[in-house]
Amino acid sequence: MMKKPGKTRVRSVILNGRKSSVSLEDEFWRALKDISRVRGISLQELVSRLDRSRTNINLSSVLRVFVLNVYLGKDGASESN
Repeated sequence: MMKKPGKTRVRSVILNGRKSSVSLEDEFWRALKDISRVRGISLQELVSRLDRSRTNINLSSVLRVFVLNVYLGKDGASESN
């Protein structure tokens, strides 16, 4: 049986010196925190790097796809290292 998805929450992040918000499920947020810890960078730095790499895609989607790629072992996920 599949676990019920966590609640989507709006979280504040600082991007290019400005406060922004991102809506993300708890599971994805925890995964981003784990990835940043393993990579030895702050969560803020990881999100900022991913923000700088996106083009015309909303940040929430970029973060979800990044987490998915990391867990699937896709090469593109290493670009933020």
